[in-house]
Amino acid sequence: MIGWDLLLEFTVIASTVAVGWSGYVDSFLQSVGIHLPEVLTKDIAHGGIVNLPAVIGWLIVAWIAFSGIKNVGRSNTLFTIAKVAAIILFLVIGTFHVNPVNWSPFTPFGWSGVMAGAALVFFAFTGFDGVTTVLEEVKNPQKTIPKALIGGLSVLTLIYALVAAILTGIVPFPDLDVPNPTVFALQSVGIQWGGAIVAVAVIFGLLATMIANTTSATRVLFAMSRDGLLPERIAQTNKKTGVPVLSTIIIVLTGILLSGFLSIGELAEFANIGGLTAFALTTISVIVLRYTRPDQPRAFKVPAIWMVGIVGVGGSLALIFSLPLFTILRFFIWLLIGLVIYILYGYKHAKIGSTHEKQ
Repeated sequence: MIGWDLLLEFTVIASTVAVGWSGYVDSFLQSVGIHLPEVLTKDIAHGGIVNLPAVIGWLIVAWIAFSGIKNVGRSNTLFTIAKVAAIILFLVIGTFHVNPVNWSPFTPFGWSGVMAGAALVFFAFTGFDGVTTVLEEVKNPQKTIPKALIGGLSVLTLIYALVAAILTGIVPFPDLDVPNPTVFALQSVGIQWGGAIVAVAVIFGLLATMIANTTSATRVLFAMSRDGLLPERIAQTNKKTGVPVLSTIIIVLTGILLSGFLSIGELAEFANIGGLTAFALTTISVIVLRYTRPDQPRAFKVPAIWMVGIVGVGGSLALIFSLPLFTILRFFIWLLIGLVIYILYGYKHAKIGSTHEKQ
């Protein structure tokens, strides 16, 4: 069920980012005099037919994904450098245009607003856990994975806080309901050139996020199929590149449908509840296994598990119930579908726990 959750989380996060990527592409095209029809840049709920740039973004990601894990890594590194450069440029320029009046009141909707906001933007933090899905392809994972998880999460938390502070300091928060907020903020204070540079860098940077989550989703689907929880044909890989072809096709086509026809708000809510549930279930599993299998060899152990576990599960549940009720109901339908698949197929074909495995 955690695997089923993670499939939802990674795929929908990539789709959410694809919609944001579309907004920055459209902004850049407008800056050079190219204006796409709104029916080709918006979802159905906002008067469009299909979000064409988001679909093109997925096709670019698919092309990179099919080229193999080494090219994925190289592309991800280059695109991430562009993304970090854009963030630094925005922070440097934006710092000189902050109006402290925009920060008053600092919590306009109180702590209930803080919780609702945290539940909505949580998906922005979920990419770090994707590191664990490529554990089999990492050298010295016992040391590399913990450092990547803790280091990455610490750095991105600091960066997000700084960007949020500068962004809301430049532009009043009610005006930031746009698909390209950093570019919009710089343009609003007359920094057109800065907005153009940031737009280009973010276009490449968001591709890195899409690639990372797509890779994670395909590896989760591959692992579940290899373990017999889903048809094993999905786990077949290309002999030359090692890429799980069918699982990649499934994830990419699903992402195209989601980002092409749904809004960024709907996708973000759905991505969050999948990730939060997976985190809660994973934390519970770690606690249970620590008690039931204390002597099991472990690559690394979470310190103060009872404190960390309680905070992890409690925090996840608090954010889940801060999401809209309709999102929670849709997620339960997704869980039900996964449970039905497990009962009808996975339970009978799962390699873990089979008679052969026990022998």
